[in-house]
Formats: sequence, C-alpha cells, structure tokens
Amino acid sequence: MNYRKRILVIRLSALGDVAILQPVLRLRAQRCPDVLFLLAAPPRLEPLFRGVDNIQFVPTQKRQSPRQLYAALSPLHPDLVADMHHVNRVIGLDWLFRLHGVPVRSIRKHAQFGRPSWLRYNDVLDRCGLPPVEEISALSTDYWQPKPTDGKHYTVGIAPFAQHQGKIWPLEFMEVLIQLLSYDGQYTIYLFGSKEEAAILDPWAARYPNTVSLAGKYGFDEELRQISQLDLMVSMDSANMHFASCLGIPVVSIWGATHPSRGFYGWRQNPDWALQHDFDCRPCSKYGSKPCRQGDYPCLWSVSPQEVLLKIESVLQVCP
Repeated sequence: MNYRKRILVIRLSALGDVAILQPVLRLRAQRCPDVLFLLAAPPRLEPLFRGVDNIQFVPTQKRQSPRQLYAALSPLHPDLVADMHHVNRVIGLDWLFRLHGVPVRSIRKHAQFGRPSWLRYNDVLDRCGLPPVEEISALSTDYWQPKPTDGKHYTVGIAPFAQHQGKIWPLEFMEVLIQLLSYDGQYTIYLFGSKEEAAILDPWAARYPNTVSLAGKYGFDEELRQISQLDLMVSMDSANMHFASCLGIPVVSIWGATHPSRGFYGWRQNPDWALQHDFDCRPCSKYGSKPCRQGDYPCLWSVSPQEVLLKIESVLQVCP
C-alpha cells in the first residue's frame, strides 16, 4: 500500500513505558489507515503491537550511539519522527534527522510532569499533524472491569518484582498473600517473573496448592496469552501492570517509593485499585531507583497482605 505519510515512532525503553504506548499507537493507527507507523522499540515487545497492518515494528537495541541509531533507522525513509523517549542518545538521533531535513516532534517530559504518559504520547502524535482521537482521553477514565465468571473460581496472576527495590513489596508479605489465596480454594495463582526470579517463585509454587510458576518458562508471546486469560493481576509499579493493562485485565497494584499520580499508572486501571499509604517522604523517586531515606521502605511495609486480599476480593466481587 502507498501511504501518504511515514512516521518513525521512537521509544527504546523501558518495557513498561513502551507498553503504555501500545493502546495509543494502536488507536491512532486504526484511525489513520493511510499513515504507516514505524515503531522503533525493544525486540521483545513486538507481540504487543501485532494485528494492525499499518504498524511496522522495527526491533531496535537501546545501547547504540546516535550515529548507530541513525544508520539503522534512516533507511526507513520517514517523513516525520515522533520522539517518545527524548533521552540523550535519542536527542542526538533527532539532531541527525533534522540535519537531513526530517522534522521531529518530541515528548515534553518536564513541561508535562504528572500528566499520564499515554496522554503525553498522544500529544506528540497530535503535533505530527494527525487528526485528534478524542477517544484516547475518554477511554483513560473508562476503567477495565473484571470478566464474567462463575462466581466460584478465579484466576489471579502475581508479579512480585520490579526493576528497582523501591517498587518491590516485601517478599515475606507476598508469600503470605500467596498462602492465603492458595488455601482459599477459589483461586488458581500464576506467578510471573524472569528466569532469574524463578529461584524464588518455583519453590512457592511447590509449597502452596493451586499455584503455578511461569517464571522463565515461556517466550513473551505465551506470557501475554497467559496474562490475557487472568481474571486479575497483582503487581508492583512494573511492566507487568502495563502488559495486563494492554490486554484489558484489572490490576491490583502495590506502590511504595513511586506514586500513580506521577503519570505512570496503568492504562484504564481504576485508581482505587492502587494500594498505597501516605508518608511525608513519599514519593521519594520518580522511578523508584533512589535509596530509602528511612532505610527500609516503610511505605511498602505499611501495605499488609490482608489489605491486598480484601482488595482482590472487592475487585472480583468474591462472595465470602
């Protein structure tokens, strides 16, 4: 097909931030079938963007210099660049594209601090001259709802890990939650994590009934398929929250050093499903990477397993 415009969309990391882009880009592509969107993103995430003919996924490694990136991406011959990342290496890449006559529209990170990421991504596409899609703003407050069930059995995913310690609920508490759910009899629990995290998750699955560890056992395609079949996901402020959000799965999320109001909450997730407690020092970090000034993240310890269990029951409307 001959497209009237070719837009190179760049978001090289992190996995969760790329996942936030998915619903926005899919909606924009569906509304603009005469525009080809060339998405430069981490290779692993290609399955998230399948199914829309005018999104062409361009697997791109993030650890490349601006010149290396330009050498890889310029042969795509974009008419316009939509920079959704705007870190130093991508800023250098933007400069090279401009030098060769290709216009660039960049995300305004600091000017829009706290604005939901999907709306900031949408703003960039607006500035690319595409017709507005009002549905994106409207859908952001049309929260996902649990799928109909028989009211007797529920499938719950649990993703206990995140990139930074300031986002990870104490593993002692997570194990207690798994124990409470597993012995209830109404739940089948699937544990999500990496191959390295399997050393913790596999023993939990062996120890507790109705619990299955998927950690490191499947490719990303199958992992997404498993998430799509859940009734609910329990996660940290992590990529798994955003993967579930892309697939329409309600998420009960646990927050510590970071805060949902900073713009990184899950797409169409109900704010009432974010479990957190106020502390004078919180949020102490935009990404959860800073050391805790209190020493042990009391914000995370303040969320109890019983509190999480009650929230799960409330969201799924579990009958006692």
